[in-house]
Amino acid sequence: MKKKMLLTFAVLALTMGQATAQRVLPKMQGIAIVGGFVDGKSDSFYGGMTIDTYTKGGNKWVFGAEYLQRNHKYEHGENGSQTIPVAQFTAECGFCKLVLSDASRSFLAYFGVSALAGYETVNWNDKLLDDGSRLTGKDGIVYGCAATLNVEWYLSDKVVLTGNVRERFLRGNTYGHSHAQYGIGLKFIIN
Repeated sequence: MKKKMLLTFAVLALTMGQATAQRVLPKMQGIAIVGGFVDGKSDSFYGGMTIDTYTKGGNKWVFGAEYLQRNHKYEHGENGSQTIPVAQFTAECGFCKLVLSDASRSFLAYFGVSALAGYETVNWNDKLLDDGSRLTGKDGIVYGCAATLNVEWYLSDKVVLTGNVRERFLRGNTYGHSHAQYGIGLKFIIN
């Protein structure tokens, strides 16, 4: 009788499928490396790294740093043109609320808000252009916020593919106060 019960239990255990590790538990952390395009332009880009700490209910705190570069084309007559880079270095602190998840927590969608602060430089502080013109844009401190829609697809229990759409609203910058970002990234769960 004991052998039959043991055999039945073993068969049931093998046919029920594999147990999966639990995901997005409180205090779990991941390191994400992200990158993408800015304002829908292929020559304007961003890249960054975040540390995500999950909280109760699958929500997460996000702490990160980002580099963003927008390139502006300056035409100076028939002789040619010049690209003027506007670069921003920003730090971020934000909170993301889980808004959608499947039962296995393989796919998650978040809406988040973040505070941003950093530094912007125009043409790497070179004010004189090739044709002798002078730039009036100034380097300086930038600050503001961002609204983000972020999705996560678990490729394994430790590797996550991420995608995001984000709108940044910054003050203190030279060219426009609002910029859209579209990107993808990889996150590695570290504990």
